[in-house]
Amino acid sequence: MRQIILDTETTGLEVTQGHRIIEVGCVELINRKLTGNHYHQYINPQREIDQGAIEVHGITLQSLHDKPYFSGIASELLDYIDGAELIIHNAPFDLGFLNVEFKLLDQNFTNIESKCQIIDTLQLARHRHPGQRNSLDALCERYDVDNSQRDLHGALLDAEILADVYLIMTGGQTSLRLANTDDKQEGRGDGFEPVTRLPSKDRNLSIIYPSDSELTAHGEYMELLGERGRSLWKN
Repeated sequence: MRQIILDTETTGLEVTQGHRIIEVGCVELINRKLTGNHYHQYINPQREIDQGAIEVHGITLQSLHDKPYFSGIASELLDYIDGAELIIHNAPFDLGFLNVEFKLLDQNFTNIESKCQIIDTLQLARHRHPGQRNSLDALCERYDVDNSQRDLHGALLDAEILADVYLIMTGGQTSLRLANTDDKQEGRGDGFEPVTRLPSKDRNLSIIYPSDSELTAHGEYMELLGERGRSLWKN
């Protein structure tokens, strides 16, 4: 199962007022696992950016002068998302902008919804947490997802954070936290420590494989559980 977490940044809030996309960020999941096959592109919108939007994402028109127009990235973006299940927070907003961008290039283009299944995590969160705040920041707080790097909105960073939130929200867990006895002693009560996101530069972690003796010990323990009738997965 291929899923794409997608987010955009734009020149303003209303696509009907001619606002355009200035950034697209996508994170790929296959069978609910991050693959590292991300897609990220800044885009020259060929129009001014509202000051209110700049205050949200910090992207100025001057910084986009050397970036491609949407026409220059449309084909590769469509190839990247085609056939995948798109996971978007407040999907109508992003889809509205994307569909307009593609239709400006091809009047025969129908919509992305005809090419991809859509999951709107905002609607999913509202269903699971009615009457509560369900912004991405609120969900990060609820599920102990680290968003400390999110001083400003950014399409790729927000997509990475949303991937964490989505996996927790749909995985039957209330948080990805590890037991910690010190927390219990300090009176926190739940005995868990929030997981912190690693900066991108620190994610090349070593894989430590079990030794032959560890594999042997594991096999012996599985045999022991089997003799006690508790090793259900062994069969």
